[in-house]
Amino acid sequence: MTPAPHRPTPAPLRLGILISGGGTTMVNLAGEIAAGRMPATIATVICSNPAAGGVERARNLRLPCEVVSRKTYKAPAEFSDVVFDKLREARVDLVCLAGFLSLLNIPDDFARRVINIHPALLPSFGGRGMHGHHVHEAVIAAGCKVSGCTVHFADQTYDTGPIIVQRCCEVRDDDTPDSLAKRVFEQECLAYPEAIRMIASGHMQIEGRRVRTDGVPE
Repeated sequence: MTPAPHRPTPAPLRLGILISGGGTTMVNLAGEIAAGRMPATIATVICSNPAAGGVERARNLRLPCEVVSRKTYKAPAEFSDVVFDKLREARVDLVCLAGFLSLLNIPDDFARRVINIHPALLPSFGGRGMHGHHVHEAVIAAGCKVSGCTVHFADQTYDTGPIIVQRCCEVRDDDTPDSLAKRVFEQECLAYPEAIRMIASGHMQIEGRRVRTDGVPE
C-alpha cells in the first residue's frame, strides 16, 4: 500500500479577538488553545468599550489587549480603519468577533478572514439589534422548540455571511432568557473552536453562501 503523502502541519493561526463586553467567548477560546485543542494563538484582543469586563479578563490571561472606543469616532468607517490597522500590526490571520457590538467595514484584505458567533440559528433571529438577551427573548416569544448558535463569516451587514457551523439545543417550556442563554452558550463553547479548527485545516471551500469541507480532522 502506498503511504499517504506527508502534509506539513500548518502554523497556528494568529487570532485577533474583538470584544465589547465580558469576554466569556474570549476566555473559552484561550482555554481551548491552552488545552491544545485548537491550533491557534491569540495575537491581540481589541475591545470597543472601555468599561467592559473583558478588558480585565484579557489582562488576567496575559493577552495583549487594546481599547478602541467606538464612541471616540464619528463614522463607522473611521472606527473600522483604526481597528483593522491594529489587526494588521499584530499580523492577524483570522479575526474572531466575540460579542463585538459594532458593525465593521471589512476591507478587501480581510475578506473571508472575519468570523462571528451568533446566539441563534441563522438566518432566524439575526440582524441589527438582535444580540444578547434580545435574541433569547425573541426565540421564546416565537414559541421555538430549538435554538442554538451559528458561526459564520462576517460581511458588511449584520449576520448574513456564509454559515460555517451550527449547533442546537432545546428550548424548554419553563425557559427564561437567562436559562436559555446558558444552554446556548454551552453550544457556543463547542461551535467556535470547531469553526476555527475547520479554517485552520485548510480544507474549506466557500461556494456562494455555502461552506463545504473535505477531510477536516475532528
